[in-house]
Amino acid sequence: MTDGTAPRRRGRPARTEATDGPAAPERILEAARTEFAERGYDKTTMRGIARAAGVDAALVHHYYGSKDDVFAAAIEVSFEPALAVSEILGKGTDGIGERLARYIIGIWENPVSRVPLLAIIRSALTHDAAAKVFRGFVLRRLLGRVAAELEVPNPEFRAELAASHLVGIAILRYVIQVEPLASADPEEIIAMVAPTLQRYLTEA
Repeated sequence: MTDGTAPRRRGRPARTEATDGPAAPERILEAARTEFAERGYDKTTMRGIARAAGVDAALVHHYYGSKDDVFAAAIEVSFEPALAVSEILGKGTDGIGERLARYIIGIWENPVSRVPLLAIIRSALTHDAAAKVFRGFVLRRLLGRVAAELEVPNPEFRAELAASHLVGIAILRYVIQVEPLASADPEEIIAMVAPTLQRYLTEA
């Protein structure tokens, strides 16, 4: 005798708004950012991300593929490269050094985006796979787009020099917290760094 309900099938759970609705990818990504921030790259697992997001582990693979892919997505949502390139290059090359410095430092100064970025940087410094993902994102998604708009010799090299300057500041100010840089006013940093970035990116 049965109660009239269909037997539960094994495999992927039935689609529901809670586990596989329109918000599932965003919820998975937010969980991934938190897991990477709290556990680091090595100790973060796809199952752990799924558990934190309240979804089946198969959904994490379905939407994002591998752990490297989830890590790359976490980097992308932190930097928002499409918005960054539009904001940095939207007014031409005049003042591009200041706009680049203001955009990147602004992301780091925002407490919401700073926590996952700290995890990303720390993971990239200590884990080869994380470093490869971070390097690929920076070179292709961010610097590649900026370099493509520069009408100067060696644009990729120039963009990489600018990035090395900004990454160095991020590590010293936010990760290692070297004084007096760690306590300096962001506007003071931008004012001092912007001319150097401008020279990297535009001087022939």
